[in-house]
Amino acid sequence: MIYLVTGGARSGKSSFAESLFEHRKDVVYIATSRVYDEEMDERIQLHRNSRPGTWRTYEGNYNLKDAIGVEGAYLLDCVTVLTSNIMFDITQDAEYIDYRLQNQVEDKVVNEIEELIQIVSESNKDLVLVTNEVGDSIVPDHHISRVFRDIQGRVNQRLAKLSDYVYLVCCGIPVKIK
Repeated sequence: MIYLVTGGARSGKSSFAESLFEHRKDVVYIATSRVYDEEMDERIQLHRNSRPGTWRTYEGNYNLKDAIGVEGAYLLDCVTVLTSNIMFDITQDAEYIDYRLQNQVEDKVVNEIEELIQIVSESNKDLVLVTNEVGDSIVPDHHISRVFRDIQGRVNQRLAKLSDYVYLVCCGIPVKIK
């Protein structure tokens, strides 16, 4: 089964996603964050310490299919960070990101996750994808921020179509929407 869990920042989506596998030991946590500074390093350490010791961790943004092993459950946290990392890898220091480049970023993100979904589905395993609902706020003032919001919104739509279940988490309360 493929699950998509979305919500705002600090909505409780990661905790809910992890709870879907709380009784399983055969879980791989696919971590997409990169350490850019001391704060991010601390956040990553907190996440690592909160996970069961029996869960294996795979860190990366590319070749996500390489995370697949003998385990039966996979949790990718999070699609939003994956998107931003791939976006900045592709666009680098561009001050303007045209629609061609936006589509390239979007397709790369979705292709990475589609490969993962395909292998998980064919192997009869479970996958939970965690993502942020980034369009529920004000329109960003900066071009790059608007582009990111738009790409992430389209990625989320495409992943929701591929998912068996979609949950929206608000104030720590999960609501099944698909």
